[in-house]
Amino acid sequence: MKEQIDQENIPSHIAIIMDGNGRWAKQRGAKRIFGHKNAIQAVRDTTEGCAELGVKHLTLYAFSTENWNRPKVEVDALMNLLVSTIKKEIPTLQKNNIRLQPLGEITHLPEEAQGNLNEGVKETSKNTGMTLNLALNYSGKWELATCMKGLAQKIKSGELDPFEMSVSKFEEYIDKNTAPEVELMIRTSGEVRISNFLLWQLAYAELYFTNVLWPDFRKDDLFKAVIEYQSRERRFGQTSEQLS
Repeated sequence: MKEQIDQENIPSHIAIIMDGNGRWAKQRGAKRIFGHKNAIQAVRDTTEGCAELGVKHLTLYAFSTENWNRPKVEVDALMNLLVSTIKKEIPTLQKNNIRLQPLGEITHLPEEAQGNLNEGVKETSKNTGMTLNLALNYSGKWELATCMKGLAQKIKSGELDPFEMSVSKFEEYIDKNTAPEVELMIRTSGEVRISNFLLWQLAYAELYFTNVLWPDFRKDDLFKAVIEYQSRERRFGQTSEQLS
């Protein structure tokens, strides 16, 4: 599958909604956390696969602001899994020259999770390969609201003229951790919505939906999505004739 990929047309930024852990566990007569635990290999395979292809930025939607509404036992288990997984995966990130970067309202996470995340960021900060953005306690609406709050403060203080506002100026205030605009967004498990994920950055992304449940997602599934991306014509408002 990898041999079919055009190395001259690799998406710079891939974002993934990792969906289907609960259904994967249910199919096996197990609790939802069993699915989350078995999803770690999918994260590892996908991260390494993106690094192999030369993808510059990978953003994984790990925990949304809405996920706090899930049963407390599941949320607690997810947080504990997050703590242990970050510790275990640092050597893999180092081996692949990957820089870890959090995205979201991190200060609302449990202290131990924050500590491990900050340690991972510090240990990988000098890596120069791909950047792995981990979206935790994140939502697109939260990000836009935070951005607008910052802009309002600038306008109120006189640092910014509201009549000078533009798309490029707005982008200066969007959370810089998200890197460039997303070129390919992948969602697993057959769901076909973006679920409050990177609302600004997905403006011109190619959307790819697969029925594969996240714990079963492997490098070949990633490569298949990239091949599909490469088969599409990205016009950005132009006509096919203009591009040719």
